[in-house]
Amino acid sequence: MADEVAIEQTDTYRSIEAASEGLFKDNGSRFIALAYPVETEEQVKDIVAGLKKEYHDARHHCYAYRLGHLGDRFRANDDGEPSGSAGRPILGQIDSAGLSDILVVVVRYFGGIKLGIPGLIRAYKTSTADALASAKVTEKVAGLSFRVRYDYLDMNAVMKVLKDLSLPVSGQIFDTQCSVDVRVRLTLVEAFRERMGQIGSCQLEEL
Repeated sequence: MADEVAIEQTDTYRSIEAASEGLFKDNGSRFIALAYPVETEEQVKDIVAGLKKEYHDARHHCYAYRLGHLGDRFRANDDGEPSGSAGRPILGQIDSAGLSDILVVVVRYFGGIKLGIPGLIRAYKTSTADALASAKVTEKVAGLSFRVRYDYLDMNAVMKVLKDLSLPVSGQIFDTQCSVDVRVRLTLVEAFRERMGQIGSCQLEEL
């Protein structure tokens, strides 16, 4: 029974619903933590570039992100702070919260007094934790998108599979040659391919 539960949960993971902000101050330095839901490295680059323009007078723009339902794409950037004193503590808080598809950028305004490595680690860690504490956590479902092409005469059979598996659809075209776009959660992909493969005219294209 425990194995079944584990299988059911492999395609769900936690992220944040919207942007959130946190703040930490120490010896005149301000650490503004900004958390964002993201899905691609391109989004990360755009957000970081935008924040560097918006907070152009800040000393550092350190960040970390983790992407994907397995969380296997990640990066930590110290942006000029001593190695391991900024990006890693930010990433550590993301991991402690069990989140993915998330970017946290911490903007630092230097207050004139050096904080030392332990002080920096505490500052980046605490500001990030503050931003994540105020974020609304949401559960995401990992999946693949397909375009299903089929003959009009097979419509009932195709629709039955979609209904049986409770799959959300979009982009429907009904003609002599029909198609429908569908999002399939990972744990259902094998069953979806197998059942659609039993319908004569059915062709699947992964989007």
